[in-house]
Amino acid sequence: MNASPVTLIKKAHSCVRLEGDGRTLVIDPGGFSEDDAAVGADAILVTHEHPDHFDEGRLRAGLESNPAAQVWTLRSVAEQLSAAFPGRVHTVGHGDTFSAAGFDVQVHGELHAVIHPDIPRITNIGFLVDGSVFHPGDALTVPDRPVDTLMLPVMAPWNKISEVIDYVREVAPRRAIDVHDALLTDLARPIYDRQIGELGGADHGRMTPGEATRL
Repeated sequence: MNASPVTLIKKAHSCVRLEGDGRTLVIDPGGFSEDDAAVGADAILVTHEHPDHFDEGRLRAGLESNPAAQVWTLRSVAEQLSAAFPGRVHTVGHGDTFSAAGFDVQVHGELHAVIHPDIPRITNIGFLVDGSVFHPGDALTVPDRPVDTLMLPVMAPWNKISEVIDYVREVAPRRAIDVHDALLTDLARPIYDRQIGELGGADHGRMTPGEATRL
């Protein structure tokens, strides 16, 4: 784990930025995120191909803004970017470990959560950064090691609140911070806050886009 302090900045929907010691790592700059969500990143991680997590235009903006920036992702996304950015796009899968802009990253998970039995499941990976922050993408993957800060997919077509609560219980992080929240209305947020906070067994919070917290 890096000794220098790291700041987590919440971006819209499932996108987060981790900044520390002059380095910036961005996870899932998708179509619901800000246009410049990946701009200035040294490393970009993408969990899967769905457009709310992977937007080619936003990734290109990030890669073009920093000629040294690189991407780590699964095969379905890498195949769409590798030709345009040779040598800068890395394919990873469950069990892989690597260093991205000085952040230590471990890959956990293989499949997207079930949306409906009639819809074929695509691949999905989660990223554990510096042994501390876990972003599961669109799955309820439980890493085989402790998690300090869980980026919690709080509301999606593929989950319900009981599953979200049980997921927090199973991962047992010190704290859970909401992601995958663009479709969650302000009317519903207090209900989710109360139930997850009271039943999840971990400190639970939500951040507005642009808000930051020290890890």
